[in-house]
Amino acid sequence: MIDKFLDSLTPGMIDFLTAIIIILATIIIGGFINRFSKSYIAKSTLHLENDPTNYQFLRRAIVTIIYIVGFSLAVYSIPSLKTLAQSLLAGAGIAAVAIGFASQAALSNIIAGVFIVIFKPFRVKDRIVVKDTISGMVEDITLRHTIIRNYQNRRVIIPNSMISAEVIVNADLIETKVCNWIEVGISYDSDIDLAKQIMAEEVGNHPLYIDNRSEEDIEAGEPKVRVRLISLGDFSVNLRAWAWAENQADGFALQCEALESIKKRFDAEGIEIPFPYRTLVFKNALPKA
Repeated sequence: MIDKFLDSLTPGMIDFLTAIIIILATIIIGGFINRFSKSYIAKSTLHLENDPTNYQFLRRAIVTIIYIVGFSLAVYSIPSLKTLAQSLLAGAGIAAVAIGFASQAALSNIIAGVFIVIFKPFRVKDRIVVKDTISGMVEDITLRHTIIRNYQNRRVIIPNSMISAEVIVNADLIETKVCNWIEVGISYDSDIDLAKQIMAEEVGNHPLYIDNRSEEDIEAGEPKVRVRLISLGDFSVNLRAWAWAENQADGFALQCEALESIKKRFDAEGIEIPFPYRTLVFKNALPKA
């Protein structure tokens, strides 16, 4: 049955069927490798806690190459298309120049993506700040762009050539520890020593606070939480506490909760957090009613 069907096919139809088979095989192989490698990378990242940046970038590069090679073989399996492709390549000098100019942005993004993967200014799952306005966690690095998931769960897509040219603040590049400044202003007639003691106790007793002192600092009697007077404002004495946490997320929670507990302690201990006062002076006597 199959032999009779194959004998009834003309050479052109055989070439067409071959091209279709190659295209289908390319789609199946590319999809399988993409899904398998994606699942494998996710599992290895979860269990081994390794960096998935290189693997994800390599996965996309391999899948792209598979599609390019597969569709090229499909085109060259049809003699008429092969002849057309060869004639187009033979006289493609002007077209190549035009395509080169048009694809400068795409090529620069790919090259920038390769440099990002090699030199690692940031990695997948790093918390970064770009342009002082875009902050979030790096979710993916593709051949063209970098995807950042901000803290409102929205995705910010930045071309690789643009993000590689920006100044980036990476909270997870070498170590994850972070130090947040907790600054509070008190009135001029409040007890400064008591306020500093309260701030040190509330920050140091927080469960997310970590002691960042070295052994030399402990032997020298350095306080667990450093609190200092940093400035004398127009209507407040400004104090600052150094609050260390294990990572940026813990540091943000520590900062918010410590501010709340410090405010409650200040209220209980009679330490005033000032606000601007306004004095009105009437130079003319008020009219009688």
